[in-house]
Amino acid sequence: MSDSQIVTFAVIAGLLTITPGVDTMLVIRNVLARGRTAGLLTTAGICCGLFVHATLSALGLSLILVRSATAFEAVKLIGAVYLMWLGVQAVRQSLRREPFPADEDGVAAASAPAADHNRTSFLEGFLSNVLNPKVAVFYLAFLPQFMSAGDWVFGKSVLLATIHFAEGVVWLSALTFFISRAQEWIRRPRVRRTMEAALGVVLIGFGVRLALERTR
Repeated sequence: MSDSQIVTFAVIAGLLTITPGVDTMLVIRNVLARGRTAGLLTTAGICCGLFVHATLSALGLSLILVRSATAFEAVKLIGAVYLMWLGVQAVRQSLRREPFPADEDGVAAASAPAADHNRTSFLEGFLSNVLNPKVAVFYLAFLPQFMSAGDWVFGKSVLLATIHFAEGVVWLSALTFFISRAQEWIRRPRVRRTMEAALGVVLIGFGVRLALERTR
């Protein structure tokens, strides 16, 4: 792969990374609900999901989602329901009247053990990415443009996913630290509840949009 190809991929993937979407909303929501560590683990989960898509694309399994309307619809609806569930959870959290206890980062968090929060945050990020058929289709359509005859497809797919992974980690981690640094303002109960509710509604909206989107 030439240097120009790597730069081109990095630029396009970078633009997609910084475009606000489900990943951004989920990271912000988890930082507000559980703290900075949760935001970083959500970021790790989201970015690790990229390797799943790269692997499936290299193996040709993602082709099923493109050629089979039924398979695409099934994965799409599962992903949509999951996003809506995350949104409902955020809205429910915003309606709590008791104060949010502070975690080790000084940001409000729920009362479950830290280990449970960490595991949940990583899995939420991972599943939100893996269950998004748009990402699978993107990788299937985009990665072949950087392949040549005789190339090791799996190796190049992992290389490109690693570039995308690094960009996602940098961007979403920076977002996590920005949100956690603004904790003095965000920690105000009214502000927190409003942001939690707004982010929940946005996640629900993403889920509804994904569910209603036409397959073709």
